[in-house]
Parts: sequence; structure tokens; C-alpha cells
Amino acid sequence: MKKVIIIMALCATIPALACAKKPKKVESAPAEVNPVAVVEDETPEITEECIINVSLFVESAKNKQYADAYGPWLEVYNNCPNANKAIYSRGSAILEWKYNNATTEEEKNEIRQLVLQMHDKRIKWFGDDPKYPTAYILGQKGLDYCKFYPEDPLKLDAYNWIKQSVTEMGTESQLAVIVKLMELSNELYKADPDKYGPQYLADYALISPILQTLWDDPASKNATAAAQSKEYVDNMFALSGAASCDKLDELYANYVSTNGQYLEDMLKLMRLYQRVNCTESEVYFAAAEAAHKLKPTTESASGCGSMSLKRGEYTDAINYYKQAIELIDENDPEGDVTRADLQYRISYIYMDKLNRYADARTFANLSMNSNPNQKGRCYIMIGLCYASSQPYQTPDFSAAKAAILNKTVFWAAVDKFNKAKAVDETCVDDANKLIATYSKYFPSKEEIFDLPTEFGSGTFVVGGWINESTVVRPKKD
Repeated sequence: MKKVIIIMALCATIPALACAKKPKKVESAPAEVNPVAVVEDETPEITEECIINVSLFVESAKNKQYADAYGPWLEVYNNCPNANKAIYSRGSAILEWKYNNATTEEEKNEIRQLVLQMHDKRIKWFGDDPKYPTAYILGQKGLDYCKFYPEDPLKLDAYNWIKQSVTEMGTESQLAVIVKLMELSNELYKADPDKYGPQYLADYALISPILQTLWDDPASKNATAAAQSKEYVDNMFALSGAASCDKLDELYANYVSTNGQYLEDMLKLMRLYQRVNCTESEVYFAAAEAAHKLKPTTESASGCGSMSLKRGEYTDAINYYKQAIELIDENDPEGDVTRADLQYRISYIYMDKLNRYADARTFANLSMNSNPNQKGRCYIMIGLCYASSQPYQTPDFSAAKAAILNKTVFWAAVDKFNKAKAVDETCVDDANKLIATYSKYFPSKEEIFDLPTEFGSGTFVVGGWINESTVVRPKKD
């Protein structure tokens, strides 16, 4: 009677099992047991021995006592693989321990083959499980392949299993499986962009909305992890070089209209477009506008400024950029860099689009004050402003004299170009080209001789809004 009670208690802990003959105690796996088992054609009998072995390996695996778990696990796996799903949910960890403790390459190879066979056997006996169906199991098989076969550079088998898993499971997929699909697809694309480029884009188009849905679900305990995975996947895609602006627009053409009420979604989309330098895209502009209406931020205002600039609305662009500067968080460690960049953009509009050179110089000076690393290109901007200016006009001067005096702006311009290459070696080539170009327009020796009062001292203050002292020098013959 006592034996019957014990057996019934064990059965109660594993309701999927049937109790038959008296179990026998199983110690560690005998050395002669071959771990690579043959797939059964008939449904194995679930004996009392299976029941007790399941109980033994589950308890040991829970406590990470894999040396104790391996023997009874292997007995169950070989003799009654249909006994319980725990054979497979615990099996990967048990076999990983066995693999890590194997002493020969032959043994290691047997173990990793067994890992893949284990997933196939699970599909045979539990592939119709409503929660963990065949598609789910294929995802696990793909993850294990990547773990146990690192020497395979492309892992095409794992890619195909995981692709099928994510396609069928959708938002029910594990995050690890979704991310692994993107990583494998990325490796294939890098190996052969022409062959795998369309596939890579299709994979991103599959993965991105799944992660977005998981992220947007307030009831999901994985929402935060999904958001992090989405950003990781987006970064990978952006850095791959496959993300052309046109392709991104195809993927996100309707995204703003369906998600425009969510500020964080719009900001994330904007950042993705920024990473791939697609800030001239209408989709990017639409996201910026939507974000700005919800809550004006430096990012949204800057995006709207870029949109206005592209559309030729220069005053609006300047106003948006100024607003973006005002919205910079004082605690933002990148705040000065952002401010300097926005000030430079304003300077560019004033110089190149509105011919307001004094205002352009003002913002170029502000930019280099915000970020001294900007000095090189800011000096070039100021030099271009000088070279474009004609501060001497009639009737204050005769036409001939005004023409000579206006050439002095090129002295001041070249001074700025020389400063640019002195403070920033990345500007040397551009600065030298500009110096060579504008030095040709210096006053000639004869013109300098004709104005001894103005040029006789060897120095000259360029007039008008420029008001800078420079050295008198004739153009070279």
C-alpha cells in the first residue's frame, strides 16, 4: 500500500504522465549509453520508470545540478520522449553543461548533434502544443544552433528556422529569437549585399513592426525590453548601409498617420532617419511636425527647421532653429554641441540664402563660442561672408575708388581662411582652395599705389559692417 501511495504522489506532480510498472532508481548515466538516439516510429509507453526519472532530472536541473540531471534525463529522452515537455525545456541547459564538460571533439560533436535532434523530437511529440508549437520550437532550435555551431559564418540553417518561427509566431515570438533573426540577416547581407539585400530589407520590415507592437503594449511586461531591442535593431539596420532613404520611406510611408499621436514613436522615427542621414525625407518632416505639435522639443523644432529650409521657407527655418536652441536641456551633456550646430545652420541660412552677412557672422561667432571644435568651419563661413560683401558704395566714393576698396574684403576673407586651417586640420584643403581662389582678387600693385592715403601704412581697416584690420598686400602677378 505504501508503494502505491508513493507512485500516485509522483504521478500527481506530473499530470501528463501515466503510471504503470514499479520504477527503479536511476543513478548517473552509464558510460555505454549512446546520447544520439533514434527517432521513434511508434508511441513509446510511459512507464513508472519514466515518471520517476522525469521527477529526478527536473528537480536536479532546477537546482542546476546538471551532473545528477543528465543520467535520468537521457533515459527519459531515449525511452519515453513523449513523457513531458520538461525533457526539452530543461534539455538545452543540461546538454550545454554536458558539452562544456566534454573532453574530446568527438564527444562535443555528438552532444551538439543531440541538441538539434532534441528539437526535432520535440516537434514530433509536442509540435501541436498551443503555447509552444512547432514554430516556437524552430526558434529555439535556431538559437541553439548559433550557440553550438559558432564556427559556421553564415548559419543559414539557423536563419531559415528562426525566420519561419518569427513569421508564424509574430508578436508571440521571444525577443531573443526576433533579435537573432535580425543579427543573422545582417551577417548574410554583409557577406553578399547583392544576393541578400532584398531579403535583409524584408526581414527588417517584418521585425520592426513586431517590436513596435510589443513596445506599445502597456500590458506587456516586456515593453521596456522590446523598446531596447527596437533601438538595437534600428541601429543595426541604419549602420548596415542597406537603409536607403527611399526604402525607409516605403517601410514607414503610413507610419506617421497611424502613430502620429505618440510622441516617443515620432522621436524614435526621427532618430532612425537622422542616423542614416535621411533628414531630407518627407516622412522625416512629417514625423517632426507631428512631434512638434504634441510637445515642442529640440529634436522636433530642429526637424521642422530642416523641413522649412528644404521648402525654401528660410525665415521659418531660422525661427524653428532658434526655438530648438531655447529648448535645449541645461543638463544635456551634448547641449553645447547641439547648440553650436543649430547656430551654424542659422549662420548658413543668413549667408547663403538671405545675404544677411552681418547676421551670419554673428551666429558663426556664437557657434564657435558654444563649441570651440566648430572654429574651423565657422571661420570659413565668416570668410565667405566677407568675400561676398561690398561695403563701399557710391555716392560715398567714386566708382573707381569704390571698386578698389571693395577688393579689400578679400584680404579679410583670406585672413579668416588662414585662421580656419590653423585651428582645424580637417579644414586645410578647403581653406587652401578658397585662399587660392580669392587671392586672385586682391588689389593690384598699381591700385594700391593709386590710394596712398588708404594703403600707405601697410595696414587697413576694412570698412562697413566688416570693420576688421588687415594687412595690405597686392595680388601676385
